[in-house]
Amino acid sequence: MHFESPWSFLLLLLIPVLLWIRHRRAVPGSVHFPTIAYAGKSGQSIRGKFIWIPLFLRVLALVFLVIALARPQTGTEQIRDVTQGIAIEMVVDRSGSMGQEMEYRGEKMNRLEVVKRVFREFALGNDDDLKGRPSDLIGIISFARYPDTTCPLTLAHGAIPAFIDSIRLVQTREEDGTAIGDALALAAARLEQVDETIAFQRQRGEVAYTINSKVIILLSDGENNRGKRSPMEAAELAAKWGIKVYTIAIGGGDSQNTIQTPFGVFQLPGRQGVDTDAMRAIAEKTKGAFYQAEDEKSLRTIYEQIDKMEKTEIESIKFIDYKEAFLPFVYMTLFLIGLEILLRETLFRRIP
Repeated sequence: MHFESPWSFLLLLLIPVLLWIRHRRAVPGSVHFPTIAYAGKSGQSIRGKFIWIPLFLRVLALVFLVIALARPQTGTEQIRDVTQGIAIEMVVDRSGSMGQEMEYRGEKMNRLEVVKRVFREFALGNDDDLKGRPSDLIGIISFARYPDTTCPLTLAHGAIPAFIDSIRLVQTREEDGTAIGDALALAAARLEQVDETIAFQRQRGEVAYTINSKVIILLSDGENNRGKRSPMEAAELAAKWGIKVYTIAIGGGDSQNTIQTPFGVFQLPGRQGVDTDAMRAIAEKTKGAFYQAEDEKSLRTIYEQIDKMEKTEIESIKFIDYKEAFLPFVYMTLFLIGLEILLRETLFRRIP
């Protein structure tokens, strides 16, 4: 336990002084008797033997009050003191084609769910080779016909799982499409904006987070067929701002869709339309790297490679986060004072 204001314990020295003042101000009895020789032989009542209890409760309450003023605190968790890192935008395709099946740890699910789960391992870590990215700004952009900022760039990684879970496959034909160029341009713009914000904070003398590099991880299983910008136009924009793009093409092998009908469950072959040439050109333009993932294992291996390439040395590692623990002492003080008043007004009540 840690005390934030240990000098408050000096107040304990006042307790003997208060007791002395109380003793000095005590009013002696004014009823006179001819002799008290026989009073001493009569002994004490039970009440007389414990007449000290209210005063003891008052002193004990003062002790607990001083402890509360000293602000006891308990160190409960370790927090990473992040001063620098990498800004990473995850750009994930959620178009209808991402509903094709892929295996994840022996379980059949659609491609989008596999992508979400492996990305969660990359961002937050797993029990194997992925240790997580606790020092990095991480944001998420999902896209189909239009791109959306699913998660703003943040260091509060505890909120990332909820944002990942919110990504869903398109529900209507009007939403469907693959706007790779627009999604890539939006991700680059988000990274450029956060860079300008940090520069403004540094000019004002505020403690600012230092971005060592900016990275986009673009993942899609289709080809650009929607949007205002072409993939190469967006890649030129990213290259201009010094943003490295890692592209991951999902698919390339055999895939199947499972459909439920009144006549049973059927497996239908999936459509393969990933534009590997465009994905490779984006990576080359931005000095990134192109990968192709046909299953969950290869996707995790890709993230492991990216994790090793994009590393940051951190000067400040961690500190102890203290939580206030003075409330129990305050409650005990109030309880003791209340008990003292109750006893003085009932069992130990004095008649003037």
